Amino acid sequence: MEKKIVIVGAVAAGPKAACRLKRLQPDWDITLVDQDSLISYGGCGIPYYVSGDVSDESELRATSFHVVRDEKFFQEAKGIKVQTRTRAISIDRQRKVVQVERLESGQEEELPYDKLILATGAKPFALPIPGVELDGVFTIANLHKAIEIRKRIAQGKVSNAVVIGGGAIGIEMAEALKDLWGVETSLVELEPQLLPCIVDWPFAAMLKNHLQENGVQVFTGESATEILANAEGKVCGVKTGMRTLEADLVIVAVGVRPRSELAREAGLSVAPWGGIRVNQRLQTSDPDIYAAGDCVASTSVVTGRETYAPLGSLANREGRALADNLAGIPTRFKGVCGSFIMKAFERCIATTGISYEAALAEGYDADYALTSPPDRAHFFPNQSVVILQLVFDRRTRRVLGVQGFGMMNDSLSARIDTAAGLIAAGATIEDFSDVEMAYAPPFSSAIDSINAVAYVAENLCDGRMRQLDLDRFLAWMEDMSSQPDWLALDIRHPLEAEPYVERYGREKWLAVQYEQMRERYQEIPEGKTCIILCNAGTRSYEVQVFLDHLGKSDSMVLGGGLNVVSRLEPDWYIK
Repeated sequence: MEKKIVIVGAVAAGPKAACRLKRLQPDWDITLVDQDSLISYGGCGIPYYVSGDVSDESELRATSFHVVRDEKFFQEAKGIKVQTRTRAISIDRQRKVVQVERLESGQEEELPYDKLILATGAKPFALPIPGVELDGVFTIANLHKAIEIRKRIAQGKVSNAVVIGGGAIGIEMAEALKDLWGVETSLVELEPQLLPCIVDWPFAAMLKNHLQENGVQVFTGESATEILANAEGKVCGVKTGMRTLEADLVIVAVGVRPRSELAREAGLSVAPWGGIRVNQRLQTSDPDIYAAGDCVASTSVVTGRETYAPLGSLANREGRALADNLAGIPTRFKGVCGSFIMKAFERCIATTGISYEAALAEGYDADYALTSPPDRAHFFPNQSVVILQLVFDRRTRRVLGVQGFGMMNDSLSARIDTAAGLIAAGATIEDFSDVEMAYAPPFSSAIDSINAVAYVAENLCDGRMRQLDLDRFLAWMEDMSSQPDWLALDIRHPLEAEPYVERYGREKWLAVQYEQMRERYQEIPEGKTCIILCNAGTRSYEVQVFLDHLGKSDSMVLGGGLNVVSRLEPDWYIK
């Protein structure tokens, strides 16, 4: 039996639902409605179009076989009607019609539906400061804005740029401006760290350091208070509470909010923060209206709470699950794990699940294991360090999240993807210890890094290892008098350790090489708390076990070792 399906929104979730539904129910009448003229594009690829990694905007709208997904494509190849430059104004749920307006003519009409799908996406948060309306100030709202930004840069009109917002889009745009185009770029973030509420501070700090190494000025803990204009009324700078930054281009990337006005006005259940509430079948509070994509409130599979996850990957999965349910195939979208990955110059940063700070805030008996193993066999050419953190609940041993920072290659994504699957299944530390990863020296170590971080978590959870939190160690290094009974026990090679011994003296920095510990342990003074230091933390734990065996149990291991510190580069660090 033929049904009329109207889909509002034609970027990610909408087109995916339409195409999947047409394959399952070829005789159904499906109409996509969107207020824009450009549809079905990869919004997450916009920074890479601006950078030049994607040579033409049409590539973001093309299929894998290089056909642009426009109205003609959907009509002829998919059998789906598309109405662009058409805005949905209201929903009459009793009569089951959507009131729409043709933006070119102003004409209004009604579209009847049997089932309605809302895929209205998200909109950028409006920054409430003077100057946001100036020529040269952009939000990454759609592909049109990206085209104009790249046009101005290519024409040589941009020498200095300021990006306001240290989330993923802001960081990617900062990299895009600096890396290919050589634009002097500054990044301003209100919160004390980049990627707030996404990663824990050490990972954000490593990312900040890498951005600065590549010429991006990063100012965290600063709020943009005004965007300044020149005599011609064009942007010329950004004022914060601490400085004024020159700019002939300003990109505002301070987050997005769900487009849920249509749903709210129709009386559908909407979360106070704006997400349209749906069940696991993607149905709204009206069983004839479904919703998917960046406009919906998702459920965290870790905490069970409402969360917001505006990602193209999730939008496509939701669109498919939604279509299955409409076609009579019972399908559940169980929620989101919160998986995230991004590149910044030669590094990448990733996370899945929840952070350590979030776990504490949720009331878990949370702890974390921090490691810095090689990303492939240590003897293989071009191996490099990857920093991994595993967050767990001590009471249940359940893994709550995994974060990573490493080189821009596939090693980190493989571990985060594995972790996401395990966390979504409610995995424990032991499940991470036991997970079988494909092994060959070009791809991983014989003891995979995801197994290794779980082994450390086991040792911590079972009380076999005592670690010192990184923030406490860094605070001590800034003021050693704050803990007068602490002693750094450096077990690295003498060439690495001796510069610190010379700087701080043996009473604060004792060097005893790992291989010589069993014959030189008597050099460790009594009455001192030893902070055992090596590059990765593995040898430090072995030394802690040995000292415990001797009755010298007053020691702590710096998790992840100086490999982590080296990526933060505090002032005292010696390269």
